[in-house]
Amino acid sequence: MSTVKVENQKATGSKENGRDGSDDLLDLKGKVESRLLSMWNNVKFGWTVKLKTSFSKESPVWLLGRCYHRKLSPTGSLESSTEIGTEATAHQPMEQIYGEGIEGFKSDFISKLWMTYRREFPTMSGSTFTTDCGWGCMLRSGQMMLAQALVCHFLGRSWRWCPEKTIQNAREFQEDCLHRMIVKWFGDKSSVNSPLSIHNMVTLGATLGKKPGDWYGPASVAHCLKAVVKAASKENYEFDSIEVYVAQDSTVYVQDVYSNCHLPNGSWKSLILLVPVKLGTDKFNLTYGPCLTSLLTLDFCIGIIGGRPKHSLYFIGYQDDRLIHLDPHYCQEMVDVWQPNFSLQTFHCRSPRKMPLSKMDPSCCIGFYLATQHDFETFVNVITSFLIPQGVSANFEYPMFTLHSGSSSTVLDFPRMRHSIYETEQNWVTPNLNDSDTDIESEEFVLI
Repeated sequence: MSTVKVENQKATGSKENGRDGSDDLLDLKGKVESRLLSMWNNVKFGWTVKLKTSFSKESPVWLLGRCYHRKLSPTGSLESSTEIGTEATAHQPMEQIYGEGIEGFKSDFISKLWMTYRREFPTMSGSTFTTDCGWGCMLRSGQMMLAQALVCHFLGRSWRWCPEKTIQNAREFQEDCLHRMIVKWFGDKSSVNSPLSIHNMVTLGATLGKKPGDWYGPASVAHCLKAVVKAASKENYEFDSIEVYVAQDSTVYVQDVYSNCHLPNGSWKSLILLVPVKLGTDKFNLTYGPCLTSLLTLDFCIGIIGGRPKHSLYFIGYQDDRLIHLDPHYCQEMVDVWQPNFSLQTFHCRSPRKMPLSKMDPSCCIGFYLATQHDFETFVNVITSFLIPQGVSANFEYPMFTLHSGSSSTVLDFPRMRHSIYETEQNWVTPNLNDSDTDIESEEFVLI
């Protein structure tokens, strides 16, 4: 009997060892596959090329409510300044361009926070991912739009980052501290000190049915941004005065905004208003083109997240029929933002890029930052005129989005609300191997 027991124990032990060995092999296989994917993405998105983006000297350039024009140049001729030559790396100085108008554009553009793919960050919970290359572009675009709202909230729309300038007074020191605080909130690890990290966004994305490595659409990112700011407010008092509202079914319910922003003590929370819209079926409906660009002329607009199909971009301005954007598809090393005086260079881009409006994907999310109750009421009073294309009948049935004076609880059929959160995102969810995230528009860029 004892012999049998020993043999059984040996057999059981060998089975357990075999099971452990299989688990180890599967774990090793997953790590190898993740590492190979990471290496491939680093090659694919680690490109560095010199680019030239053409800017017309006749047309104004709009950047989130600010207008810049080359004709403000004090020189007699503008022939030598019809292009901006830049680096994709954000480290090299821009070519000298004369004229206060375009210099203002350069300073404004460089001051925008740039969130890109990162590699070698701490492993995301529930996965083997140490990079978001190849799948995190829409989340990064959402981070950029949220970062712009926070810059407006804490530093003001007129704040400018001057990397070559040394801090000379108390005001500049305070602005540098606030600048670094905002960047630190987006640091690439799961931490209460970085509540807006991609790690925390992915964790909260699980409530939207997403898992690490999944692609997001603009509406899903909008809901994710709302969730991540709400979670951040539990540990960071700086978010107590900020409210994120996501429009349901392309409708802003005014009474809901009042309920969320108007506090019992009479104070008002600053509002980040996110409006997911679909402007067309398979392709962008160019009827909405003038409406979309006109929104970028408004001071309270914080941009648009969208892009081309399967290629997310953060749109912040335009010239003529070209949208100016920040592109997250550039893989950079993770920066340890918890170190004193960490480098800010990789969080700011020196490469203004443009994309034809006609190539835009119809699914996008428009963002607004409204600091006060007066700002919100002004928005309510003026925004409707921007939502219907000029020359179209006042009875036009499909404005970009609508405003409703009441509350969603009295209008919406709640069993159907789930659809608006899990919107159809076939253009974003299923990558096509024939598409490349790093393709360069030949009519927009010149390789040199």
